[in-house]
Amino acid sequence: MRALVVEDDPRIGKTLRMNLRARGHEADIAVTGEQALSLVGRRHPDVVIVDLGLPGMDGLEVVRSLRGWTTVPIVVLSARGSEAAKVEALDLGADDYVTKPFGIEEFFARLRAATRRAVLPAGDAALTTDAFTLDFAAKTARRGDRAVHLTPTQWHIVEVLVRHAGRLVTYEELLREVWGPAYQTETNYLRVFMSGIRRLLEPVPSQPRYFVTEPGLGFRFEQDGVQGSGDDHG
Repeated sequence: MRALVVEDDPRIGKTLRMNLRARGHEADIAVTGEQALSLVGRRHPDVVIVDLGLPGMDGLEVVRSLRGWTTVPIVVLSARGSEAAKVEALDLGADDYVTKPFGIEEFFARLRAATRRAVLPAGDAALTTDAFTLDFAAKTARRGDRAVHLTPTQWHIVEVLVRHAGRLVTYEELLREVWGPAYQTETNYLRVFMSGIRRLLEPVPSQPRYFVTEPGLGFRFEQDGVQGSGDDHG
């Protein structure tokens, strides 16, 4: 795996690069957002680790810019621990958010989870509905003639729900399968990602037909679509 670490603190950057290399990975370092965008285009990393408090272009702008043209997994590493900061980063397209100070083993567990979500799912699943077409083998989505770009985490959520089409997938089940057993109460993650999925795939995002919320319980994928009565904030 090749990682790009976007971090202006030389101690943290050195620590991450040393630990990545100790685990057999390659690592590049960028100290500004502008340098990070250039390196992603030239080096094609498998994962980007980005601090939010960068000089010049901040980390949120890096995430926003990357999501304009690539689905590379992005893990935010930041001292900003508020829920609002996490939701903003996730809503812009980050795949996970780790708060400083952090435990190195937990960090690498999250990094592994983010990169696993970018791996092709098993089988040759393809799905066509009246609203969109999903090709899980090629990781492509289309609405009519328009390509739709889902992040690795969005793909994983969609794949889990499609695999259990017609059945309720509880919040706990979805969190455990997508983010791992340490995530049992991070329903704000699901709210952010499901909102993004609906914006990309639902004909009327505020009235979801395919990615339906069971209030207080979880989500259900309806292949044929159902008439939604409005967005229940799920």
